[in-house]
Amino acid sequence: MAGFPILTAVTFLPLVGALFVLAVRGDDAIAVRNIRWAALWTTIVTFGLSLAIWILFDPGNPGFQMEERYGWIGSSNYHMGVDGISVPFVILTAFLMPICILASWKIEKRVKEYMIAFLVLETLMIGVFCALDLFLFYIFFEGGLIPMFLIIGIWGGQRRVYASFKFFLYTLLGSVLMLLAIMAIFWQAGTTNIPELLKNSNLPEDMQFWLWLAFFASFAVKMPMWPVHTWLPDAHVEAPTAGSVILAAILLKMGGYGFLRFSLPMFPLASELFAPLVFALSVVAIIYTSLVALMQEDMKKLIAYSSVAHMGFVTMGIFTLNQQGIDGAMFQMISHGLISGALFLCVGVVYDRMHTREIAAYGGLVNRMPGYAMIFMVFTMANVGLPGTSGFVGEFLTLVGAFKANTWVAFFATTGVILSAGYALWLYRRTIFGELEKDSLKAMMDITPREAACLLPLVALTIFYGVYPSPILDMFALSVDSLVSQVTAAIDANGAAKAAVLN
Repeated sequence: MAGFPILTAVTFLPLVGALFVLAVRGDDAIAVRNIRWAALWTTIVTFGLSLAIWILFDPGNPGFQMEERYGWIGSSNYHMGVDGISVPFVILTAFLMPICILASWKIEKRVKEYMIAFLVLETLMIGVFCALDLFLFYIFFEGGLIPMFLIIGIWGGQRRVYASFKFFLYTLLGSVLMLLAIMAIFWQAGTTNIPELLKNSNLPEDMQFWLWLAFFASFAVKMPMWPVHTWLPDAHVEAPTAGSVILAAILLKMGGYGFLRFSLPMFPLASELFAPLVFALSVVAIIYTSLVALMQEDMKKLIAYSSVAHMGFVTMGIFTLNQQGIDGAMFQMISHGLISGALFLCVGVVYDRMHTREIAAYGGLVNRMPGYAMIFMVFTMANVGLPGTSGFVGEFLTLVGAFKANTWVAFFATTGVILSAGYALWLYRRTIFGELEKDSLKAMMDITPREAACLLPLVALTIFYGVYPSPILDMFALSVDSLVSQVTAAIDANGAAKAAVLN
């Protein structure tokens, strides 16, 4: 495949599929069927191409690979490339999209527009992880707001308009500051080429301070970190099932990816300076949102708050600035993408039957849905971080990294593991166990083949990567090692320079 623009193909193939769907005429049953199958096959082929990226990728090379560069606007370029940090996210995005399309098979309202929105969103999400130019990254990063805004606002629940505008305004406000920071970097460095900026990240210390804050404003909202997390529960509750899956599994991870791609290597001195602040916010997020999750009566809202808590482990691991912490944060993001996406799919299964997400409306489902109960149990245990599931590996590594950086941070963060067991097992017990007393539940049918096709691959990967995490860890090990070495070298050089001045 030498010379073939594989990254461009994977990025823009969903957009080609969206144009094909747009060309389908009519709104009868045959047209709707063709639209659904066209969207599904587009995402399946895109996933197949993403596996080619995995096969071609050399984990022994920590630098950017498969680069594609063409002239674009002024000094900015259409520049694409991947390294060990971005490849897992590209594959995760491409893997989840066919599942989301399949989970949306029963959508009846404006099916064409719905499928187009998801296909456009896939192009923009993959573009975020492949872009190697700051302005190109920003276009993909911000562009993803539009289709998700429409997905929540048109196909969401009763308060969908409120939730979509809250999501849009929160994320847009932070990203405007990031755009100003990108412009400042261009004026200072004379380039928006990310590899060049990473190699020569010698921005003045006082400038790093302000640039770090501007990027932090965008990435913290995207993750989201406490206290700018309040848009997430509303967005999750009102979004359709597939929208919640993508929101939790991919869009939240763009914040963590941004910290790893920009904040640490470009602003290492500011990252060290602000690490205690991030630790404090992460610990508050882990403990506070876990307690809030314990109080929820809505299944989706409980899982949404648990996502904020799990993202607290991610931010904590990233700013430990050591190998174990960042490895754990990376693995936690991939693992959480599988687990949280699956949990929202599980909620969607019972919501399609009962049209309510209230925990009190359920109980004793194991008597009617044993297959569903078993699948839901796997993801509940993974969400708790049970050894043998992928949820354990990421949390364990982030806590090891945090212990090396600050023992008190690790101590308080560990309480989040206990609290997660509380809210996750409480949810499972209330919905699955007990007597089947409610008449409305006595006609419930177990999962269908379509629902099983969505959930079983996630079950397999959650257990496989919990037992054998090496395929993921090995993919980004050298890239993370290179990142840690770069950040550490910059911090040490700055310390030596200050010591020389004092002497």
